[in-house]
Amino acid sequence: MPTTLLKSDLPGLNLVHRGKVRDVYALSDDELLIVASDRLSAFDVVLPDPIPGKGEILTQMSNFWFARTAHVVPNHLTGRAVEAVLPAGVDAALYARRSVISKRLKPVPFEAIARGFLIGSGWKDYQASGSLCGVALPRGLRQAERLPEPIFTPSTKAAVGGHDENVSFAVVANQVGAELAGQVRDATLAVYRFAAEFASSRGILIADTKLEFGTDADGRLYVMDEMLTPDSSRFWPADQYRIGTSPPSFDKQYVRDYLESLGWNKQPPGPSIPAAVIEATAAKYAEALFRLADIRLD
Repeated sequence: MPTTLLKSDLPGLNLVHRGKVRDVYALSDDELLIVASDRLSAFDVVLPDPIPGKGEILTQMSNFWFARTAHVVPNHLTGRAVEAVLPAGVDAALYARRSVISKRLKPVPFEAIARGFLIGSGWKDYQASGSLCGVALPRGLRQAERLPEPIFTPSTKAAVGGHDENVSFAVVANQVGAELAGQVRDATLAVYRFAAEFASSRGILIADTKLEFGTDADGRLYVMDEMLTPDSSRFWPADQYRIGTSPPSFDKQYVRDYLESLGWNKQPPGPSIPAAVIEATAAKYAEALFRLADIRLD
């Protein structure tokens, strides 16, 4: 059965970062232990109620995609067993399916986003300016319409409680250098195209996805953190896709839609989520994992 973990507790390990969803521990100068909790973030605010099993689903889906895309871009996984590094007395079953041991990399300080459809903040930007992150788009596009080609639309990486902001490719290149920025852009679009084609064969459209990258001591680029999960992507059932409206999804859009109905100002603290919304969201995540990866966490 799925486990529930709102906040990790690993005595004796060095907690270096507690993010919106993941808790990161330093194992050495070269390795990290990354634990995906069941916390849910919406509109860059961590909500008070966990989604049971979500961290396990995120980790298993990420691991599935890391394996599938290893030929496209290397990833941060070491393959080492998590149980070997857990402190004595810790319930290994609570952490086994939601944790990985990863390479310790230097993060690229931007979110790498690929968009294949016009939705979310991208739709709002297009309505206001006719472009998205400095990328000019054809006139007359409608909400949720497929873009002529997938585009790379990076954003800043906000701290917990902050808000990510879309930026242009030029801003990324200016900060990290044109060569690294180009590598990140090309890898992001290559991963998106590969995943979108695979997901389409499973009846799912990937509207957009957000990736994170890091470099090792030799400057080699790796994708890290998570990959193509319901937290970092919009997954739409292909048979319910309609241009002109926001399609139903297998991700946390269900929670976003509920929060939008409250008139909440999207500032901390976040509102509590009703049990029915929590259960429906957990079911959406689980269905996405099964449809894409044939994995059930029973």
